[in-house]
This record gives sequence, C-alpha cells and structure tokens, in this order.
Amino acid sequence: MIQSSQIREHMEVVGSDGGHVGRVDHVMGDEIELSKMDLAAGFKHHMIPMSWIDRIDGDKVCLNMTKDAAKDAWREKH
Repeated sequence: MIQSSQIREHMEVVGSDGGHVGRVDHVMGDEIELSKMDLAAGFKHHMIPMSWIDRIDGDKVCLNMTKDAAKDAWREKH
C-alpha cells in the first residue's frame, strides 16, 4: 500500500500506458490534488483517489489505469 508520505509536490502522475496525467499539487486525505498549472489538466484542479496508484517509480506516481481512463474518471475540484 502506498503511503501519502511517499508522494511529494510536483511529482509527475502517469497512466499505466506511460501517458502524462498531471503533477501532484498535494495530498488531501485519501485523494491527490493535481496542479492546475498543467496543460494536461486544462488549468483546473482535479482530484484522484489514492486507490488508483499502482506504484511510485522514482519521481513518478504510476496509476493502475491508462491516462485516458484516469481523465475520464477524475473529479474536478470546485
């Protein structure tokens, strides 16, 4: 199980296909808030659950789903 302490600000978040999903802004409880200052995020904050994380690989957060699946299911922060 991935611990939130393993996830650091500005780490790249990638899908299981290696596609860029976003960058970590910070961890909020059991979710990661992605930075809005990222073209892939459409300059909006998005939330993804910690349960989507497959592994931490160096400075990357690797998800257990593809980039497109993650973007279809992420939650926009209002």
